[in-house]
Amino acid sequence: MANRVRFYETGAPDVLRFEQYEPGEPGQGEVRVRHAAVGLNFADCYFRTGMYPAPLPAGIGVEAAGTIEAVGPGVTGFAVGDRVTYTGSPLGAYSDVRCMPVASLIKLPDEIPFETAAAMTMRGLTSAYLMRAIYRWQAGDTFLLHAAAGGVGLIVTQWAKLLGLNVIGTVSSEEKAEVARAHGCDHIIYYKKEDVAQRVRELTGGQGVPVVIDSVGKDTFQASLNSLRRRGLLIGVGTASGPFPPIDALQLAIRGSLYFTRPALADYIADPLERAELSGELFDHVIKGRIKIEVNQRYELKDCVQAHQDLEAGRTTGSSIFVI
Repeated sequence: MANRVRFYETGAPDVLRFEQYEPGEPGQGEVRVRHAAVGLNFADCYFRTGMYPAPLPAGIGVEAAGTIEAVGPGVTGFAVGDRVTYTGSPLGAYSDVRCMPVASLIKLPDEIPFETAAAMTMRGLTSAYLMRAIYRWQAGDTFLLHAAAGGVGLIVTQWAKLLGLNVIGTVSSEEKAEVARAHGCDHIIYYKKEDVAQRVRELTGGQGVPVVIDSVGKDTFQASLNSLRRRGLLIGVGTASGPFPPIDALQLAIRGSLYFTRPALADYIADPLERAELSGELFDHVIKGRIKIEVNQRYELKDCVQAHQDLEAGRTTGSSIFVI
């Protein structure tokens, strides 16, 4: 028997159930993967609360890394013993063994540990498209990054420094500020006690920034818009505080012909060639030490309720994983 986490109703973290099950044999186009580590992401909370709908009962989790232990019919390009990582559908990564469609898998280089892979596949590929595919960055650009001490924030900041960019990061505490600074954040704004947009204007000579990367959502939306310069871009990449409010198109015009986009990672890795390019660049940065992945919280699957409570309460920095 194997172990997994499921939920039978949406709600608070205590709806999660740790249970035993039989993973079975892989079907057509599938492999069975024995996980070594599983990623913990805010997206998991969105599914659990029903913000992202899923047919119930449902598994949970979208990211893990491990080894293929069985191959189903019709599978090519993967074999028993291959090291793999993945992020995306179908739900169910919170498990020690599971069957997966082979199309979702990414081969993992030997130089990258499983724990690192589980901590960075979703966050790292998100950072990759933010830095490489969504905006034409120029060396010297300054941008605003919310949740600068989070898993995506730390990777984005390091990648930004490789591109010669300046990062203004928001954090909630001095502890998180130290973490953000250590990874290259140039300026810190304490969003709980400072006016974010006002500080951004002060730091940019009154102009504002060309780009805001906002993974917080409802609570930071207005400050993000107010921080943009004319024709600036707000990238709504997450909703930790709740969904972004409805967009008033006229207000975007009045505030300086602003742009807003709400990207989803799935649309940037759906094409196998694009996914290979983004993952290849990410892996290369990590292997060569240009980007370091911070695994700052480790849990067991049976402690999934506590893990979700910590994540939602803002008690985590960097990446969090379940160790199998």
